[in-house]
Amino acid sequence: MSNSIGKIFRLTTFGESHGVGVGGVVDGMPPGIAIDEDFIQAELNRRRPGQSAITTSRNEADKVELLSGVFEGKSTGCPIGFVVRNTNQHSNDYDNLRDLFRPSHADYTYHEKYGIRDHRGGGRSSARITISRCVAGALAKLVLRQAGISVRAYTMQVGSLTIGREYRHLNLATAEENSVRCPDPAMAERMENLIKEVKKDGDTIGGVIQCVVTGCPVGLGSPEFDKLHARLGKAMLGINAVKGFEYGEGFEGVTMRGSEQNDIFTLDADGNITTATNHSGGIQGGLSNGQDIVFRVAFKPVATLLRNQQTVDTRRNETEFQARGRHDPCVLPRAVPIVEAMAAMVILDEYLLNQGVRFNGTETGV
Repeated sequence: MSNSIGKIFRLTTFGESHGVGVGGVVDGMPPGIAIDEDFIQAELNRRRPGQSAITTSRNEADKVELLSGVFEGKSTGCPIGFVVRNTNQHSNDYDNLRDLFRPSHADYTYHEKYGIRDHRGGGRSSARITISRCVAGALAKLVLRQAGISVRAYTMQVGSLTIGREYRHLNLATAEENSVRCPDPAMAERMENLIKEVKKDGDTIGGVIQCVVTGCPVGLGSPEFDKLHARLGKAMLGINAVKGFEYGEGFEGVTMRGSEQNDIFTLDADGNITTATNHSGGIQGGLSNGQDIVFRVAFKPVATLLRNQQTVDTRRNETEFQARGRHDPCVLPRAVPIVEAMAAMVILDEYLLNQGVRFNGTETGV
């Protein structure tokens, strides 16, 4: 089972939804970075359950404990170990699922692969495991901040309700001012009402998160098998409930002609090379081109429904069941910080890798 991501900035995670806790180890954190623990906790709070009426009511403080790699408020360059302890598990809510395979969950595939599974909240396949990603992502953001790089994600679409892809007229920071995390207040209210309606029916709904990375230098990424969009795609597709990833114009771009989609090079007021448009989403030839990196992540409706469903059990009997417990009717509001975290880790990893691409020695020093 692969539990690590990254090359230089590398995260390895552990834990289960209803175990003692979840946590991880971050290798490759540059030394001397001021570790703002309040910021790290704030990033976790954005992901934590029980935030609003449209998220699960599981009440977890999600308090992070940094165990190593920090001295006098700064990173030492040594591995940063951390843990977030589980305190509000209702494991009995899952007793009726011990021998059942929930539709569209990992129950069946885990059981067939390993011959054993933790049925409590999905165990290792639970979205609660993404806590570790948010901690590592917060650490990555602290480094990227010094490099002038920012990562901002938001809810672009819930069901058929969408604000569209264009973001430059929006104040993306206002997404944190509503429970849906959408930077359009009027649409956010409509989205919230839709999620509440779906929840009342015991059903769930999906949508799309858009992410914008600004301040990236030219050249992040590696042809040929580690193109920047390929690494971002892998990171996003590894998030629970994700069913799709696209960048730039994505699938809609197939309806355009090359003359419409090409990003023409030009010079800005300071004589720097830029592009007149950004149909490429900030990535060309697998490398960042200095423009905003823009991508979208599609999330399916949550698989756990609070209504009757048909399934089979471990003894191959067909049966009917209804899930109990506390579940999100829509993952998007809590998935926004997870998308940001994964993007921040990938961008920082590529940033650090890029530092050693060119050798700057002189002739006499070679």
